[in-house]
Amino acid sequence: MDTHQLDAAEVRVLGALVEKQALTPDAYPLTLNSLSSACNQLTSREPVMQLSDAELSAALASLMAKKLVTERLPAGSRVAKYEHRLNYEWNIDGARQAALALLMLRGPQTSAEIRTRSGRIYSFGGVEEVESALEALADKYPPLVMKLPRQPGEREARWCHLLSGEPGPNEISAAAIIDVGVAGRVAALEAEVAALKARLQQLEQSLGE
Repeated sequence: MDTHQLDAAEVRVLGALVEKQALTPDAYPLTLNSLSSACNQLTSREPVMQLSDAELSAALASLMAKKLVTERLPAGSRVAKYEHRLNYEWNIDGARQAALALLMLRGPQTSAEIRTRSGRIYSFGGVEEVESALEALADKYPPLVMKLPRQPGEREARWCHLLSGEPGPNEISAAAIIDVGVAGRVAALEAEVAALKARLQQLEQSLGE
């Protein structure tokens, strides 16, 4: 399968630019300092990264060469600002741009997870709209996303971006292990709550006698 070949820093930069365009439009395009904060923030990022200014500058130079990012120098300012060009180069906006950004920032996810995490980036009307956006991205050439095989223990199949090539078997398994681990902890907590409720009911019955 033909795919795009961006490195991890380039993917993070694009995802951060799309996110901040939606969340903080007054501060967009972003300066290098603002972009650094967006790329390296500790929340809503998987994995958390610590990109240096040199690494960010190299990623920006590569993305500008690919025409995926453009540099602007506002009148009267000495500080350059950067914005993505995904709507021009890949002809995606709205729901499709939001879904792709979330996959770039947080790794493989189900349609339901994307809808839940979209927040202020884009207000999806339902999981069906997420699925429609993802299918449109998958139909691009080269495709921008793909649906992963459903792994044992998963309720739903996950989607991943293809901006760095196809994921290897180890990457797919690692994502599934993380998901199953979280599901296991949730199940254990639910069982513990049920046991506590049962004990509380027994105590209430004893006190009532």
